Amino acid sequence: MSRRILIIGGSPCSGKSTIAEMIVRDHDAYYYKVDDFLDKYINKAVEDGKEICRKYRGLTPEEMWMEDPAIHCREEFMIYEEISPYVFEGLDQIDHELIVTEGAAFIPAVMKKYGEKDYITMISTPDFQVSHYKERKWVSFVLEGCSDKQQAFRNWMERDILFAEQVKEECEKSGVPCIVNDGSRTVEEIYAVVKKLFDLK
Repeated sequence: MSRRILIIGGSPCSGKSTIAEMIVRDHDAYYYKVDDFLDKYINKAVEDGKEICRKYRGLTPEEMWMEDPAIHCREEFMIYEEISPYVFEGLDQIDHELIVTEGAAFIPAVMKKYGEKDYITMISTPDFQVSHYKERKWVSFVLEGCSDKQQAFRNWMERDILFAEQVKEECEKSGVPCIVNDGSRTVEEIYAVVKKLFDLK
């Protein structure tokens, strides 16, 4: 059976999962949410001796969120490169005509390696990102164990802002569509852009 895989990469809190769910609703697509498998894939990478995943797995919340955001961002990209074989193995196991998948793991460097064509990214502006993260109830749970939760949160936001900037820069260099979500457009308006990019009727 021929399959079509629609891939949405980009930064956290940019609307990727919302758009993927709308595609599933309207086009009978199978939804492969990479974040649901991150722990599994990182554990596999650790078992296979991947250096950055092994370091990440051993960090305490204090060590993780008090790290320099620039270093943390760089290592986040490296983690996604290390787990990429497991992400695509997961995709290969899905038997469905139309698949939509999304996650920050689909960075431009990984996509260039695997050569997938139906690929776009979504990133958020700093203000939009921070305001929406503050609405998420699980944020305090993630930061549990940090001695300075406010600074840890600022570091987290700075890491994701840097992540978004790098994704956008790499997309511009490689010609990959990058949708910037600043909150000025409705979800329906962004969805219309995505459907046009993927040529979904």
